[in-house]
Amino acid sequence: MIPVVPLPPAEEPHISAALTAGDVKVTSSFRGAAIVLYGGVFDPKRRPSDVVVVVRGPERPVRLVRKTRVAGVWLNSRPVVFEGAPGFYMAASTRPLSDIADFGTLRRLGLGVDHLKIEAPEEARVETRFGVKDVVVSRLGGDYLDWRRAVIRLKEHARLYDTDPHGVRFVDPGLFRAEVRLPTEAPIGRYETEVWLFQDGEPVSMRTRTLTVEKVGIERWIFNFAHRAAWLYGFAAVAVALATGWVASSLFRRG
Repeated sequence: MIPVVPLPPAEEPHISAALTAGDVKVTSSFRGAAIVLYGGVFDPKRRPSDVVVVVRGPERPVRLVRKTRVAGVWLNSRPVVFEGAPGFYMAASTRPLSDIADFGTLRRLGLGVDHLKIEAPEEARVETRFGVKDVVVSRLGGDYLDWRRAVIRLKEHARLYDTDPHGVRFVDPGLFRAEVRLPTEAPIGRYETEVWLFQDGEPVSMRTRTLTVEKVGIERWIFNFAHRAAWLYGFAAVAVALATGWVASSLFRRG
């Protein structure tokens, strides 16, 4: 009798991805950059799949004030500082995120600007809603969401936040492509790229890739000087401004 050998379990679906460039050099002539992300979906069963690409830039504090009218005079309200907001955020997908996964999954994974995890100001407490932890700011109360939307709106206006529901497309069965566009204002630092594979509304595989945006040449020297010796940089900037003003006034007097 011939023994029956059990078949090995089917390979689990997974995703692979790579960037055409892992480093972006910023010089005085930098006008933005476009980087292509490409990859493949490996699934022996060829089940319907969606791909979501998220790129997060280094976190930066965001300071907001609201204009209030007091006795006919417009004044700035007490500033609100969000300590941890990505300096850059892009979400691209094969179709709208709401069609790929439910609200709770998107919120838990922080996919899309509506579910972006932004560290709130001080005086905050944490409550659990929709099965995940949401930040609620006690001092801002019901206005918290308005302030949060203001952060996102300002970033979108500066082209630093973007959502493209059709930014990932399959160029061949199992092979996909997406484009990461960095504006001129893209912050310097380390960017994290997440590539998610969804099937039946659930994440089944994820890969991360790193992208670095850095200044080079004289721009890099000035940038490092300003951050490592801020007081000396400030003194030098004032001295250069005074010297420039003195030279300009001398030329005008001679004229």
